[in-house]
Amino acid sequence: MLEGLNPAFILIVGALLLPALPGRLRGAWLLAVPALGLLQLCMLPSGESGHIELFGLTLTTLRIDRLSFVFGIIFHLAAFLSMVYALHVRDLLQHIAALIYAGAAIGALLAGDLITLFVYWEITAVSSVFLIWARGTDRAFRAGMRYLIIQVGSGVILLAGIVLYFHQNGTIEFSHLGLGSTATNLIFIAFGIKCAFPLLHNWLQDAYPEATVTGTVVLSAFTTKLAVYALARGYAGEEILVTIGATMTAFPIFYAVIENDLRRVLAYSLNNQLGFMVVGIGVGTELALNGTAAHAFAHILYKALLFMSMGAVLYRVGTIKASELGGLYKSMPWTTGFCIVGAASISSVPLLSGFVSKSMIITAAAAEHHWFAWLVLIFASAGVLHHSGIKIPYFSFFGHDSGMRCREAPTNMLIAMGATALLCIVIGIYPQPLYALLPYPVDFAPYTVTHFITQLQLVLFSVMAFTMMMRSGVYPPELRSTNLDFDWFYRRAVPHALGAVVDLGWGVSRVLMELALIQVERVLTLTDRILGPDGVLTRSRTTGAVTLLVMLCLLVMVIYSLA
Repeated sequence: MLEGLNPAFILIVGALLLPALPGRLRGAWLLAVPALGLLQLCMLPSGESGHIELFGLTLTTLRIDRLSFVFGIIFHLAAFLSMVYALHVRDLLQHIAALIYAGAAIGALLAGDLITLFVYWEITAVSSVFLIWARGTDRAFRAGMRYLIIQVGSGVILLAGIVLYFHQNGTIEFSHLGLGSTATNLIFIAFGIKCAFPLLHNWLQDAYPEATVTGTVVLSAFTTKLAVYALARGYAGEEILVTIGATMTAFPIFYAVIENDLRRVLAYSLNNQLGFMVVGIGVGTELALNGTAAHAFAHILYKALLFMSMGAVLYRVGTIKASELGGLYKSMPWTTGFCIVGAASISSVPLLSGFVSKSMIITAAAAEHHWFAWLVLIFASAGVLHHSGIKIPYFSFFGHDSGMRCREAPTNMLIAMGATALLCIVIGIYPQPLYALLPYPVDFAPYTVTHFITQLQLVLFSVMAFTMMMRSGVYPPELRSTNLDFDWFYRRAVPHALGAVVDLGWGVSRVLMELALIQVERVLTLTDRILGPDGVLTRSRTTGAVTLLVMLCLLVMVIYSLA
């Protein structure tokens, strides 16, 4: 252990050293860097360190407590599994961007002050966009630009809030902030953008599906969960988060059910799962915050597993449209099995990770009498089973036979999926090691008879409903289409409105310019008539006429002087 060394530096410096290594060593280096970071994290003592004096401010670059530690563990695990999944990729830029992105996310959650948080916050934005642009398509470039604008915009709002907060309180410590002032409200909005709050969420569905096969897996792990951590650190117990979180769990369901792009379905599902965590933060009790941390841990794993399986499909057959897939279990049986584990985990099937984490949040909401939110969470649990638990594996690997035949996913992809699936199973069967990492002592038993039977009923009735809707033709068909979401306003409506305003402005300016030119022409014509070569005042006159004109002028002056 290197005393005081931030694990984030290991990943960021490791990424920068990658180009200097021989090609044959790069794969081992990609795995060693997050493993060394995890080892360093586990050996660091609790408390604050890494103090830096800057412009009269004391920055705390390293804070280890139980909340940051559990997020640090899963961030390192996610980075390692993502590197295993991407070992076949020969694009050096993607590997560098992924390691810097993961390192910056880890640095942000270990930050003890708001300035350090802001610096890493912006590094995550800039580094992660290269995982989208690396796709190399025009759609990816435009989605990446929108993503970068929104993420950097979140940082600008965060910085404005930090400046006001320091001005009002004289401190930059990153602890509980709470709502109630302009400064903390701005910081809350910045966190909300990164957490994909309702109406601020579409950057996620816009950008993630356009990233590379491996880039989407990396993106799914860090940005939004960093925002969840920041909210848990700064705004635990804020009632408004219960409403926001409940909304987040419900509305993406409808979009996910009708969406044809399966990676976009998973992006909506990601939004849905974030809602559970946000509700837990809003409830704010020890059980709820433990549930938030546990669910973030489990969610990173099973969501990565689902994105890995869909990435393998995209890598092998070149499409991820549900309307074009089906029957791939014949060609990709291992990928199919791993996808089913991920789908069952997100659906909270007993003996899998989602069952032992999501139930903590639902129980905490009921214990604090948030009954409406509790009902919404139950509804959302059934909904996620439809769009991620059933739709993803059914339309990609089963359903109608598309006739596509391909090879199984590359070995490194299978190893990454297998390890992630194993973690989902182990956590579901034996959650005590995860519970031991949580911020507060855990007094919760997931495998009660009531919870077990209730969840089985929910799963069975959801499967039955899906089957009946498919058999009766009620279930929305998978069609090549574009579904309109709130991003239509800033992708289409606002640009068109601005274009119309600009066109109107140019039209008005042209009319005003033409009128001005007409008036100028009239003035010039009148001037020419008076002062031109043949003007009234400049044409040749006789001596008598001039003498008469002078006498008239003198007469006027005499009359004016006598008046």
